[in-house]
Amino acid sequence: MHVPLQYIDGVRRAGAGEVLAIAEPATGAVIATGTAATATDVDAAVVAAVAAFPGWSTRTPGERSVAMYRWADLLAERAGELAAVESRGAGKPIKLATEFDVPGTIDNVRFFACAARNLDGRASAEYSGEHTSSIRREPVGVVGSIAPWNYPLQMAGWKVLPAVAAGNTIVLKPSELTPFTSLIFAETATAAGIPAGVINIVTGTGPEAGAALVAHPDVAMVSFTGSTGVGKQVAATAAGSVKRVHLELGGKAPFVVFDDADIEAAARGAVAGALINGGQDCTAATRAYVQRSRFGQFVARVAELMDGVTIGPVDDPHTDLGSLISRAHRDRVAAMVDRAVADGAKVVRGGRIPPAFPQGAYYEPTLIVDAAQDSAIVQQEVFGPVLVCLPFDTDDEAIALANDTPYGLAASAWSTSVFRTARAAREIKAGCVWLNDHIPIVSEMPHGGYKASGFGKDMSAYSFDEYTNIKHVMHELTGAPAKSWHAIVMGDR
Repeated sequence: MHVPLQYIDGVRRAGAGEVLAIAEPATGAVIATGTAATATDVDAAVVAAVAAFPGWSTRTPGERSVAMYRWADLLAERAGELAAVESRGAGKPIKLATEFDVPGTIDNVRFFACAARNLDGRASAEYSGEHTSSIRREPVGVVGSIAPWNYPLQMAGWKVLPAVAAGNTIVLKPSELTPFTSLIFAETATAAGIPAGVINIVTGTGPEAGAALVAHPDVAMVSFTGSTGVGKQVAATAAGSVKRVHLELGGKAPFVVFDDADIEAAARGAVAGALINGGQDCTAATRAYVQRSRFGQFVARVAELMDGVTIGPVDDPHTDLGSLISRAHRDRVAAMVDRAVADGAKVVRGGRIPPAFPQGAYYEPTLIVDAAQDSAIVQQEVFGPVLVCLPFDTDDEAIALANDTPYGLAASAWSTSVFRTARAAREIKAGCVWLNDHIPIVSEMPHGGYKASGFGKDMSAYSFDEYTNIKHVMHELTGAPAKSWHAIVMGDR
């Protein structure tokens, strides 16, 4: 089936580029073909967004809110369709798409529909004695966003929603591997009454469509979620035209288990946190540091729980673990595990491509021990269902090890001591620290990192700081021609 993969100015259309064959990761079968966006398509989308900006940015917050609430309702009506498309296109178990991706996105829309009416600044006040100062929040203009393939629908929401709630217009480039729910998302917005041109989708490759979007002179801001390496390139390109930049990059989340932790809770949290979405999650639990006296107990229980994880077809409601995004990515994950073993690590569970799914991009849940702290499997993002466990002796060592990677997106600490968890929350350098849990997110709270994990926030009212300009307005109060400060320029005159 050949389909149009672009959504520009309210209309689905073909791109001007090469033909893309979009495959189903779990089977390798081609779902659909379509032509990719080129720089010409990106320019058309930006032109549409520029044209739509004056009308959308001057709508009242209440008007934007009403349209977004209607959008959420229409998405809810299509929830089953969205879940099926997301599951098949991204290789997700249907229960993950149904219970997490789709309802989470609809909740995001409703949150920002409400938040659109609360774009406040500081209260007006007199700071100089002769003036009243006030703060305006104003949309930045056209936003160019690039989203990854691991959570196509949710990432579309995280990029689009704060931008349009604040009055911006947007051109979103989803991954060319997983464009379909982003297209449905945008089409549904138009059906809800958000004007054509406010939300545009360009499906193409990073070197072609992504590069053109980041460099476009009429794009005022760039938001990128993806690898740290590509994020550096995005920032460098955006710097050439002094664009605002928001980056949500890689992660290597530590999972710190102190000796007084509930080991059953920690083990269950580690398996769920490591395997969600096949481990293709920048906040996934990847490095479990366990106090030495509990290390063997923790590893044994994690291995036992991994044995009970069901690998299967993504449309089976009993499947726990679906496929990775592609066989090429699966082979990359396998190569990292093989390298770890060659460097002296031991695979306790998994470490194989399951033979039952030869055409799909599946990889077994994998538990590794005896890796060195400076090894690639500990320091680099695997983005697969792989958990590495390492022991520690002292609390100081645990905190140091947790901070000993370039990343700082998320972390968790497990202890029944409020003093230990408080210390971990204070001293681990990450944008989110969960205490006695790992992974849960809510629309009301921000998501974003420290260090090489980027800067800026998705979700929550904090995201408006990325998508608005702060303008200081100063009103003179006295009406007097001569102001007190004039004397420093004009003396006694």
